[in-house]
Amino acid sequence: MRCRLPRFPVRLALLSWRLPEAAHCTWVRSGRGFATLSEGPRFHRHGSQPRARSVSAARTAVRALGNASVGAGAAEGLPHRSRVPAVETERGGFGGSDETGVSHPVDISTVVSSPPGRKLKCHMCRASVSESGSLLQLLLEGNYETILLSEAVQNVFKTPVAGEDTIDSYLEKQIQAYLHGCSADADSMERQSVVFLLGVGSLQLFVQSNWTGPPVQLQPQDFLPPDLLQLYSEPSALSTAALSVLVRDGESIYSLTSHSVLLIVARAVLVNSQHKLEAIQTLPWWTLRCVNIHQQLLEERSPELFAAAQACIQQVLKIEALFTDDECWHLAVQFHLECAYTFLNYYEYKKAKEHFLAAKDITKLQIDLTGALGKRTRFQEKYVAQLILDVQRKDDILLPHRELSPAPTPMENLTKNYALNDDTVLNEIKFEDSHQNQMLDLCAEELAVILGICIDFKKNNPVHKLTEEELLAFTSYLLSQPKFWAIQTSALLLRTKLERGSVRRVERAMKQTQALADQFDDKETSVCERMKLFYSCQVPPHWAIQRQLAGLLFDLGCTSSALQIFEKLEMWEDVVICYERAGQHGKAEEILRREIEKKPTPGLYCLLGDVLKDHFYYDKAWELSNHRSAKAQRCKGLLHLRNRNFKECIECFELSVQINPMQLGVWFSLGCAYLALEDYEGAARAFQRCVMLEPDNAEAWNNLSTAYIRLKQKIKAFRTLQEALKCNYEHWQIWENYILTSTDIGEFSEAIKAYHRLMDLQEKYKDVQILKILVKAVMDGVIDHNGETAAGLKVKVQALFGRVTSRVTNDGEVWKLYAKLYDNGQNDNHEDVEKALQYLSKAHKCEIQSRDWDKDVFSFKEVAKSAIELAHVAMKCSKNKSNHQEALQILSSARLNLRGLAAKAKQLFADVVSGEVSSDLAEEVASMENLVVELQKLSNQLRNQT
Repeated sequence: MRCRLPRFPVRLALLSWRLPEAAHCTWVRSGRGFATLSEGPRFHRHGSQPRARSVSAARTAVRALGNASVGAGAAEGLPHRSRVPAVETERGGFGGSDETGVSHPVDISTVVSSPPGRKLKCHMCRASVSESGSLLQLLLEGNYETILLSEAVQNVFKTPVAGEDTIDSYLEKQIQAYLHGCSADADSMERQSVVFLLGVGSLQLFVQSNWTGPPVQLQPQDFLPPDLLQLYSEPSALSTAALSVLVRDGESIYSLTSHSVLLIVARAVLVNSQHKLEAIQTLPWWTLRCVNIHQQLLEERSPELFAAAQACIQQVLKIEALFTDDECWHLAVQFHLECAYTFLNYYEYKKAKEHFLAAKDITKLQIDLTGALGKRTRFQEKYVAQLILDVQRKDDILLPHRELSPAPTPMENLTKNYALNDDTVLNEIKFEDSHQNQMLDLCAEELAVILGICIDFKKNNPVHKLTEEELLAFTSYLLSQPKFWAIQTSALLLRTKLERGSVRRVERAMKQTQALADQFDDKETSVCERMKLFYSCQVPPHWAIQRQLAGLLFDLGCTSSALQIFEKLEMWEDVVICYERAGQHGKAEEILRREIEKKPTPGLYCLLGDVLKDHFYYDKAWELSNHRSAKAQRCKGLLHLRNRNFKECIECFELSVQINPMQLGVWFSLGCAYLALEDYEGAARAFQRCVMLEPDNAEAWNNLSTAYIRLKQKIKAFRTLQEALKCNYEHWQIWENYILTSTDIGEFSEAIKAYHRLMDLQEKYKDVQILKILVKAVMDGVIDHNGETAAGLKVKVQALFGRVTSRVTNDGEVWKLYAKLYDNGQNDNHEDVEKALQYLSKAHKCEIQSRDWDKDVFSFKEVAKSAIELAHVAMKCSKNKSNHQEALQILSSARLNLRGLAAKAKQLFADVVSGEVSSDLAEEVASMENLVVELQKLSNQLRNQT
């Protein structure tokens, strides 16, 4: 059984606040429902004069929430279902309508709520209502920096706290102190809303700074409290402290993460203060987004963050109205897409698919790959079938409340889609019928669903040319409807990855990747437009796009250009690879030592250890991280693995996965090390973790089957190989293992299928041992694994031999086995006897054409036995012939063959003195001579009859 030892690589949620229809009303939740509290001032921006709003303007604001940038269009609240119940107010009246007498609808997802079972009185002053309202408006307009600079948020940071702590605990204490610093219920709810908006605004600004652009000008000293800033002498020290706080499960953060303090603030609110913000119904959704953003900064998956994400998903799933109300279908779609991407990131492919399908079912879309006649090249004369994506609505159902979906972004604000401009290949398929006119006009969530189905398809199918063509059909459809920045960016990035291997398309891939990298600094497209559907598309951070550009340059041989980008990004492992490729090994060491002098980190020491292949530097990284760097032990273990020090390698890998058990590559390498030491139980455990983390890892499934075979668990081995083949249908070594295991456990039908597949993959494939087993099973009627007799597979095995012998014509043993399938001519079926004679004749020819068959007695004896058997079948076949001439020809051929062999035996193996044939051949020579006489008699009889 084969196992592969791979080279391990060096290396916004729901704002649930909808503005009421009359802008001067504030909603709270009591034990009996929701009610307006009091009249308050009009919403206005911090620092500006209050602006008058009419009822119609307020309604416009409500609709605008559905198209706002917050949370990629998820800012709109959940729908209203009934009139507001009456709640006694301080004036002795009852809420439920404003002073104009207009009743207001219930908003069950409002940010502010009251403790259950209590009557609420008006304690909220006009200023407090204005604070949260103006912050919300700033959030919807994408003015995230202004939120952090606002007086309301600065009041949070001015709350005094005692003690000197880390930055995250300091901010958490400030937030909790601010929340506790009020006596009235209404004020408490207002403070919760301010803190919540602070967390969302910080997260959005962090995303803008690292994902969408344009670059953020705000600095930590502009909004953080002076007492906290005094703990750090320089801004760089604050940034270093923030990055260290964000480390999870021994995995470090990307060193050039911009404004990492913003993520600390967001986590302090959305993650660490969850229990203090009970009034915010959809807080878990924003927490999920915060956790997902944090994960994308880490080198490896974090079990801690995954557990937090799963908890958030379960909490949001409990909001029934989100998934049952007609007005909320677009929010449900966004949530399912975000859940799917979360599970995909943590290798939970089955759960991810469930959420992708749930989102598709909500949109009522039918998404299928189909064909249409078209031309792909300029000189193509005939229309031929082309692979396209067909999207239709089930029963032509148009979902209600489409106005709540985000409005499309103007074309001029989207990333340019470069044309191919090739002299042969067309930019787009030219269809015989106008296919473009048949496309549906899709909204934001529908396009995001198609993108999600595309990503799921990519993750669950092997790397293959056909898979690439299918994915290009998806991207072509998405790019034919350029409407949203996030979807356009994701589709273009996927297309560039698919086109980088094509000679005619690589130039466009280069130009397109450059444009995608440059759009981060472009200020023409507002952040509001970029944020639409952002969390539902999984757009990579801007440095990942630049790295993709550098990788493309590296693949094209532009090593120097790639090196400049990698050095600018401080991606030192890629810098080292560039220098190694250029042959400048000393330069790689020099640049790493220079960076270590500036700022020693465990990651840099690990890279230096990779370059020098010295365990000392891994130990240095381990000590520098206070024994928390999973990478240090991972790299040290890999060096031991390369040096074949398997015992030490296992110790290092076990330490690494103990710190972070979600390291797929480490589990794989650990399994290979256990296999090398013949510790098959350990190997099975390691590869089991591999396939749990990544169910489509074909090599891990294959190696797991190897461990099971060594443990005598052959049925498990067979099942795991089936999973391996689902993941990689083109891997001939896996098929070879599969055919061996199938024959071993009696799955003869699967063995036949595997043999055919191996012949597809290798034209001259031949395994005589497997063929022998199949023939014996069929001819002896062996009971297979399913309790059925293998004799029923005789026709399939005969068809297999027909294909084998059409390619392998010079193997006598294969021809003999083929003849055996026809009882070697010993049955009464005339056709079987004739075929057996044909195959035995070919087998005999192969034997006498082989070398050295006549050099020793034993080889000659085997050939003589074959000739005698052939003669007997020839005699039987001649008796079945109605044409005497054909019968005479068969008998003459057999007689001449026997006469020649007998003469050669006397010539080569007779005693010189006595003239007698060797005793080892005497019996065969006598039989051949007797058969010659008998064949002559039969020939004479046939001639007489003629």
